Amino acid sequence: MNGGRFVLPAVLSATFVQLLNVTVAQVAAPAMQADLGAGPGAVQLVLAGYTLAYACLLITAARLGDRYGYRRLFVVGTVIFTAGSVACAAAPGAASLIAARLVQGAGSGLVAPQVLSIIQVALPATRRARAMGLYGATMGVASLAGPLVGGLLVGADVFGLGWRPVFLVTVPVTLVSLAGATVLPRTRGAGGQRVDGVGAVLTTVGFGALILPLALGREAGWPWWTWAGLAVAAAALGCFAATLRYRPDPLIHPSVLRDRTARWGVSLVFVFNAGVPSFTYLLFLHLQTALGYPAVSAALVSAPFAAAAVLGSRAAPALSRRHGAAVLTVASLVLAGMAVALAPLIRTTAGRWTAIPVLAAGGAAFGLFTTSVFALVLAKVDGAAAGSVSGLLPTAQQLGGSIGVTAAGLAYFGLPGDAFSHAMTYEGAVFAVTALISLRLRGEPFADEAPVARGTAAGGDAEPGPRPTGV
Repeated sequence: MNGGRFVLPAVLSATFVQLLNVTVAQVAAPAMQADLGAGPGAVQLVLAGYTLAYACLLITAARLGDRYGYRRLFVVGTVIFTAGSVACAAAPGAASLIAARLVQGAGSGLVAPQVLSIIQVALPATRRARAMGLYGATMGVASLAGPLVGGLLVGADVFGLGWRPVFLVTVPVTLVSLAGATVLPRTRGAGGQRVDGVGAVLTTVGFGALILPLALGREAGWPWWTWAGLAVAAAALGCFAATLRYRPDPLIHPSVLRDRTARWGVSLVFVFNAGVPSFTYLLFLHLQTALGYPAVSAALVSAPFAAAAVLGSRAAPALSRRHGAAVLTVASLVLAGMAVALAPLIRTTAGRWTAIPVLAAGGAAFGLFTTSVFALVLAKVDGAAAGSVSGLLPTAQQLGGSIGVTAAGLAYFGLPGDAFSHAMTYEGAVFAVTALISLRLRGEPFADEAPVARGTAAGGDAEPGPRPTGV
């Protein structure tokens, strides 16, 4: 289609800033707390509010894109995200900053599910596999770039604005996304689809009641309302899963629950992301609070991990085509080894120099995994479930990250002795479990045609095609 070569820059730039904002504020949290006079609970809400709104909307937003058009939802979400970013930078107090972060997250939640759908309808089949690889690479690099960019900006104190440029840095990128949206196709899913209002309410309440207690529970001392929230989450999400087959237009195709590969694939992404965001978060936290590193120095210590991730991402497509899901197993085991090796090294100055190649190996494995996992999982999912799984994977990514930060925080803060060793033991265990789950995806070659197109619209034109019921 005309302008097809501009589609990937438009959608991948949006993906980059969405995931950048999950982690970019973590390094700036101490500066925000000091500048705004906020308490620890308010700062936790600043960090968690974005993920809360983001994750709660993903599944519903996918169906909204089916009904009203992927480009329309992409543009609306990007505008909302940009407005939220500006509001974050201008926030006069903690309450307004929390509200702006919720707006940011809502914008990201609207945009994220449209990206895979736009790739599906805007690109010819011969280009989709490469596009999926670039999509995974963008997610991986963005997740790592957040702490690095945040540390450099806070340390530089640009124009004396302190932490505020952390939120402004994404605005030029979102403007590029909006400009690129002019070439995106005007498409939607199969006609006549409706949005399942009951399902939307149940998933929004369920994810919200899950993420909020996990984000705030440890700092608050796990009061009664955190346990009540988790009970509400279990009830709402359980009710949603139990009633899927009885609703005429479910948000998720019921075949997902029957498809063994779909279940293992979503579990794989969930468990992996229970390790990665928490690893970068606790590495920065330990360097700054326990070892006294300034933000810029902490960012530079993690640079080998981020730089090697780019190299791993570049090698991933060829390795995935040759070895299939085995690359996920190997990458997970390398990350587990990195975590175990890093714990004793980080204690001393000499050890931190030795940690550079260890971090680089872990970064390369991270880039390999994140670039490959979405395409490899979707390649093995049967047609009716493929559309829903492409929406569930980002949801699993965000939920895994939220739960992982809480669990790793409990290991770091809640156990006596060497806090960082406890945290790295947790990370090593998570990546080892990831390797075990990845074994369930072995045995099938990498598909040359991007799997997201299976059972969905044909690419290369602007005509809507059939899409499986659900996400």
